[in-house]
Amino acid sequence: MVNIDGSSGDRLALAVLAQYRMATTEQLHLLTAPRVRIEQTRRRLMKLREEGLVDRITLAQAGRTRVWFATGYGARIAATWPELRDLPLRRYAGDRTAVRLKTGHGLTVTEVGLAFVQDARRRGEICEPLDWIPEVHHSLGSGEAVIPDALLYYRAADGAMVRAFVEVDRTTMGPERLAAKVGAYARLYRYIPLPGGRHYGKQLVAQQGQEAWHKRYPVFPRVLFVLDGTGPAGIEHRVRALWAATAETVPDRFLRNVPVLSVAMADLLCEGPSAAVWRPAQDPDRRVSWLRPWKT
Repeated sequence: MVNIDGSSGDRLALAVLAQYRMATTEQLHLLTAPRVRIEQTRRRLMKLREEGLVDRITLAQAGRTRVWFATGYGARIAATWPELRDLPLRRYAGDRTAVRLKTGHGLTVTEVGLAFVQDARRRGEICEPLDWIPEVHHSLGSGEAVIPDALLYYRAADGAMVRAFVEVDRTTMGPERLAAKVGAYARLYRYIPLPGGRHYGKQLVAQQGQEAWHKRYPVFPRVLFVLDGTGPAGIEHRVRALWAATAETVPDRFLRNVPVLSVAMADLLCEGPSAAVWRPAQDPDRRVSWLRPWKT
């Protein structure tokens, strides 16, 4: 018998693990219950584990850090809840080996999401834990898709809803492949599907239908790159690769309408996401806030 008390933090803890894919004890505590002692979060996780809803692995090389994730059973239960109705049931849910192999990238993505949630709390703005949604599929037709590391929803102090596609790079791919992601988002910006799964060629975009992203978003989300896993020189090289890619291959219309910004992970965590630490892809010498990218 599963005993999920909807009025407690149990449901939110399971929902976050199902949606984020993984989190350390401290990350989950700061996301879901920052005002209570961490021991309460530990007890909650142990109870959920006893009920078969979550499991954990231990990272011996990281001070025996415990990493928690939803089991397949827990993910199936969470996917029935209204707040997670679009949650894809991932094939690796409940697989300890698969989780272990993804911890480097997965925990970094969770840490970035936590940074946005904490920044909103400090500023009196709204970004709830479930407003960070990893791996949302966006079709480009012909079997291709754009799948950002996370989709972010953030309500600013003036009431505006700001959305962003977030890519977290830990230097696991070359600068050219990283920069090619900007072109993929530019394709998504102009992609118009046809009935039957076909799509219009580039030359017909201005004449036919409406771009597919309008069905999900009133405004195309900003594109944010968070760069980690290398020193200042490596970060600078990747920022310049993004600049070169946008200058050579990305249509001006996309860049005029969609902010494409990058930041070093260290700056994001030290200054906070809302600080003027983001570098526009087309003008990397500037520093702007992701919330107000047109202002210095």
